[in-house]
Amino acid sequence: MSRWTFYTAPGTCALATHIALQEAGAEFDVVKLDFGAGQQQSPEFLRVNPKGRVPALATEHGVLTETPALLAYVAQRFPAAGLAPLDDPFAFARLQELNSYLASTAHVAHAHKRRGARWADDPAAHEAMRAKVPETMTAVAAYLESQIAGPWALGDRFSVADAYLYTIGSWLEGDGVDLARFPALTAYLARVAARPAVQRALAQAKAE
Repeated sequence: MSRWTFYTAPGTCALATHIALQEAGAEFDVVKLDFGAGQQQSPEFLRVNPKGRVPALATEHGVLTETPALLAYVAQRFPAAGLAPLDDPFAFARLQELNSYLASTAHVAHAHKRRGARWADDPAAHEAMRAKVPETMTAVAAYLESQIAGPWALGDRFSVADAYLYTIGSWLEGDGVDLARFPALTAYLARVAARPAVQRALAQAKAE
């Protein structure tokens, strides 16, 4: 397996894939983009990912994008890491179900805080979207609180879904969610944060 290149940016959902790569023991180089400087729209990066977003993972077979796809790929390329129930189609579908919810519902609700221009041109509409975020993200937190099945999201085994749930969970307080209302979720996020691979990913993400 050749060494991969992982494209990321601080504060983005790319952290989920970063954690998965660390948990898997993958060999990869990190390229961090400065969104404030518009590097995600640079010609160089658009050749990597024409969508102009992270994460992106350049592998020996080509570039992959979109968090659920990347998480499934890492789990499948490193089966010995046990990051997904690859031998159980129903359990794997449950993992994909959670990851799809995080991508299509939770992340989209969060994006209404700063990315309102994706859906409307009227500044008043943008403000209305921002005002709604604490309510929608609190609903996300309530759902996640109800779904934690054990020490980890899917039960007794840490999986790539935990990397994603942790990433989304790290946004909740900044989105106006009162985490004191969700003790199981709060304890869960602390357990994930304490994992050595998560600590390595966070340190690498913050390094200059």
